[in-house]
Amino acid sequence: MRRRHSRLLLILFRCSLVISLCGPVAFGQTGVAQLNEPPSTGSTPSSGAPNRVGAQSPFLGSVPSGKATGAAIPLSIRDALERGLKYNLGLIESDLSARSSRAERLRALSHLLPNINASLSQTVEQIDLKAMGINFPGVPTTVGPFGVQDARGFLSQKVFDWNAVEELRASTERLKASQYTYKNSRDIVVLAVGNAYLLVVSDAASVESQQAQLNTSQALYQRAIDRREAGLAARINEMRAKVEMQTQQQRLIASQNQLAKDKLSLGRIIGLPPGQEFTLADKVPYAPLEGVTLEKALEDAYANRSDYSSAEAEVRAAELARRGAAAERYPSISTNLNYGDIGPNFANSHGTFTFAATLNVPIFQGGRVKADELQADTVLRQKQAELGDLRGRIDDEVRSAFLDLNSAHDLVNVSKNNLELANETLAQAKDRFAAGVTDNLEVVQAQESVAAANQAYISSLYSFNIAKVELAKAAGIAERAVKNYLGGK
Repeated sequence: MRRRHSRLLLILFRCSLVISLCGPVAFGQTGVAQLNEPPSTGSTPSSGAPNRVGAQSPFLGSVPSGKATGAAIPLSIRDALERGLKYNLGLIESDLSARSSRAERLRALSHLLPNINASLSQTVEQIDLKAMGINFPGVPTTVGPFGVQDARGFLSQKVFDWNAVEELRASTERLKASQYTYKNSRDIVVLAVGNAYLLVVSDAASVESQQAQLNTSQALYQRAIDRREAGLAARINEMRAKVEMQTQQQRLIASQNQLAKDKLSLGRIIGLPPGQEFTLADKVPYAPLEGVTLEKALEDAYANRSDYSSAEAEVRAAELARRGAAAERYPSISTNLNYGDIGPNFANSHGTFTFAATLNVPIFQGGRVKADELQADTVLRQKQAELGDLRGRIDDEVRSAFLDLNSAHDLVNVSKNNLELANETLAQAKDRFAAGVTDNLEVVQAQESVAAANQAYISSLYSFNIAKVELAKAAGIAERAVKNYLGGK
């Protein structure tokens, strides 16, 4: 009966360990739900967290620079941010988009600036007068060959074209919008790099924690062996301790693998050479955020958010484009001038010129102007709606970031206290087992509690630090504030 009872307890214990192991290891590290959500306080942050900026976002890629060295390099949070702001693919593409907007403005400006061309030609001709209907007695039927040399300059200028003026103003506003978009892209890069760096910090802390848990499990397993050999404990204690030790080994392997993968992701975001090894120079410890209020963050957001400034510039550009479409009904004035020297040769030539001024008055254009006005008005209404939505979204993002920050701050305190209690419980359970008061089931359960408390504390630290980064991004001050928020060398 005792053997059957012992076997039944052993089977139930192993089942409980398998369930507890499959939870955090099989699903907590690579769960699908974590790809789009921040990690819970009971699991280690996973590599899905950088997808806060988009699963296929160019901000998760880069243009690698340099060659990998044979040794691991130290990488601080400041170094990572500086590399990200140089080599991140999303930022490079944003800069190229701004260059395209500059080209569009130059094209619009060219319609208002004078166009000057020059030509130099030499012609040799022979003319058949008879073929042209000139056939008189005594008049040669052919003339030539003779040569004509012509050097001439051409100038064309629009004196008045209100449509072109409004298009130039609209393209200027679109250029400003693209420049603001580039600044906003820099903040997104800061968010992506900061998030990836914090993930690696959390992974490294998780590896250290799992290694400590494994060391404890190995010591407890050896103690169980010694007590069993001394006849002071049953073999089930040894088996239970071995299962726990192997469970911790599995968790350590999973944590080490996650750390290696997240380091690869960080290297991709900041443009490290493929295969370059690095170590973290900053641990980003817990540091409360002082002197930041909700009202101040909202004020900063509307004053500093580059995406908001970009949306305002887009609205102004759409207004000017609508006025430009209406200006297609206005008359326009243009001039053309050419001046040159023409003759059989330049030694025997004479200057000639032509000047023309043209007034173009639109009368009927088949509804094209009305269609352009309707289309421009539609774009304007769309941009105005997007601006209104963005203003509300900024308010929501700032308030949500504050809620996350306050919640994460409380979670850090609670999880820290819980970790202290779990460690104290484990110490008492080890003492009771060493004194022979109880078996090591109580020790294993206490060790599991310590492992869960460690993971919760690590996850809460990650949540608190990333909440600070997201608050800086929501307030539009990420690039200049994140380094101070996270500290580092």
